[in-house]
Amino acid sequence: MRKNNYPAFPKDFLWGGAIAASQADGAYTEDGKLPNSSDVQPYLKGLSNMEIQQLEMQGMTLEQVKNNLVDTSHYFPKRFGIDFYHTFESDLELLAEMGFTTFRTSIDWSRVFPKGDEKEPNEAALMHYDKMINKMKSLGIEPIITMLHYETPIHITLQYGGWKNKAVIDMFERYGNVLLDRFGDRVKYWIVINQINMIQIEPFLSLGICSDQYDSTEEALYQAVHNQMVASAKIQKHAKTLSYDLQIGTMVADGTVYPNSCKPDDVVLAMQHNRMQYLFTDVQLLGEYPKFALNYFREHHYDLQMTEEELQLLKENTMDHLAISYYFSQMVDSAKNVNKPDSTSVNPHLEANPWGWNVDPQGLYNALSQYWDRYHKPMIIAENGFGMYDKLEDGSVHDDYRISYLGSHIEQVGRAIYDGADVIAYCAWGPIDIISCSSQQMSKRYGFIYVDLDDEGNGTGERIRKDSFYWYKQVIASNGSEV
Repeated sequence: MRKNNYPAFPKDFLWGGAIAASQADGAYTEDGKLPNSSDVQPYLKGLSNMEIQQLEMQGMTLEQVKNNLVDTSHYFPKRFGIDFYHTFESDLELLAEMGFTTFRTSIDWSRVFPKGDEKEPNEAALMHYDKMINKMKSLGIEPIITMLHYETPIHITLQYGGWKNKAVIDMFERYGNVLLDRFGDRVKYWIVINQINMIQIEPFLSLGICSDQYDSTEEALYQAVHNQMVASAKIQKHAKTLSYDLQIGTMVADGTVYPNSCKPDDVVLAMQHNRMQYLFTDVQLLGEYPKFALNYFREHHYDLQMTEEELQLLKENTMDHLAISYYFSQMVDSAKNVNKPDSTSVNPHLEANPWGWNVDPQGLYNALSQYWDRYHKPMIIAENGFGMYDKLEDGSVHDDYRISYLGSHIEQVGRAIYDGADVIAYCAWGPIDIISCSSQQMSKRYGFIYVDLDDEGNGTGERIRKDSFYWYKQVIASNGSEV
């Protein structure tokens, strides 16, 4: 442990971690659940990490989705997760042992409304989440609940064409309102949609749209995310009618970039790239589409269906807080890149993990400061973590690399708070090992707690405290003054 140079965390700061139902719960056929977008992702053995991530960005064809629903030749890790559906009580107790005062997880839409278009919710699912939330509260853990974390019912993809279909708005509004009505007395902090800006990076998971369902895929993606933002505004409108103290937020994965140099072309490209990342938060936090985004749609001949009623809803029902995931920074070079989210260059000044994710603590300080200056809304670090191949030795994992990464990033959160940013919570990603979202690997581990399972689901499932478990416990006990 070392002293934090920026121990600026307020006394009521929320310390904890985050997972997703789609990566942890398992139990994919229990209590009425039907398949969602994560359940049809196979583990592709023999591919490199880069190849796996490239496939994630390409998404899946409609035929691939249909085939994967009946495929018995591959292992589908997210169907099984770490069995959190059954082990949540003991797992939450381990998190409480570290001193967690908050925990972010998601409720699985495909449990509550298994097909997505039902009129009445699945009571068995609601009863399960009652138990999970009650357990958190009994341990003194403040829930942060995500309504949609890559769990769109697959029926919505197959029957409705994913989120591009405006009929999905009302389906999701119904689902979100059920959650607020049922759990709003115990859950204050809500994130409506996980990483709502990841439409080009994880298009299938984000929007339930297959790569060959529409003639103009990018137009379909922007229409679909518009529909998601309208649905979010409708849920916020309902939240305002309730007597509970609710904080309804949106979430983005930080995708802002540095310019490669001070060359004006590099600086302008970085600015343009960043503005298209701010598009989503501009709409949801400021209440309207910025002119640069409307220009982009017009120049690309995208005919997005946005009614006056929808635009008014967005204006009148902005989000209360901004949740951010941050893992690495990115850079653009005008000689190599264009204004697209996936068009970036390698930063030669930074080291990376085996998945090409570079380590840049100051990038988190930079991102938080920029978001704060632009929006002046409370912020939650909804995800921040270091995926690595962990080795179990002598009954533990000696993960100094994770301690170094997280300590340096927590310090930069304190630095942002010191400079005025209103950050209210820090959630380390994957405090217990879960299935990787981007690669379907169990071996890409983030946790303070090791889970004895491999990439093909073999193992005991035993939970083992890593060195970082005891380190994070001390971070929390010191309220971030020691890292």
